[in-house]
Amino acid sequence: MNIGEKVKSLRSQHKMTLKDLATQADLSVGFLSQFERGMTTIDVAHLQTIADIFGVSIQIFFATKEVQKRDVIRSYERKDQRRLNNAIYESLSAESADLTMRPELLILLPDEKQELPEAYTHEGEEFVYVLAGILTLVIKDKVYQLYPGDATHFNSMRLHNWANQGQSLVKLLVVHSGNLGGHDHYESQAIAR
Repeated sequence: MNIGEKVKSLRSQHKMTLKDLATQADLSVGFLSQFERGMTTIDVAHLQTIADIFGVSIQIFFATKEVQKRDVIRSYERKDQRRLNNAIYESLSAESADLTMRPELLILLPDEKQELPEAYTHEGEEFVYVLAGILTLVIKDKVYQLYPGDATHFNSMRLHNWANQGQSLVKLLVVHSGNLGGHDHYESQAIAR
């Protein structure tokens, strides 16, 4: 069961409609519907809000993993891989309370439905560098196609989201910064964005 399905299951157990949860979580009904169906990913801060609404730990959504503190992450040592819906996230740094940037390798699987993802906001900044494939990026009301070698850097309080609307894998280097509700990114996001 993916994270979106777990949220839907909790919502059903609590007899909440999509609209009820969307209103309480400050998300749109469309975005929440896409997330529950595995068509888009969600920021860990919003996932924490949903966990709080249901009175559960955010850890319920993830398998717990022991993360070693290391200065260097060798390519052959990377085991912190998480999957969320159509995305696979691989941590590119060790867990540390004194670091605010969270670099990840993100692999987006092709989206069968080819729907444009619903944009959302969260605290911090994001840097994205496309390594392979064609990334569909939504920022506010604009839609961009980013190709290998293309990059973007923006304040995450701007409405945004991304998707793979092609037939091939899309690989990205993603660096997040900012406070995500005081929760450790790697433990709480044993996933993908």
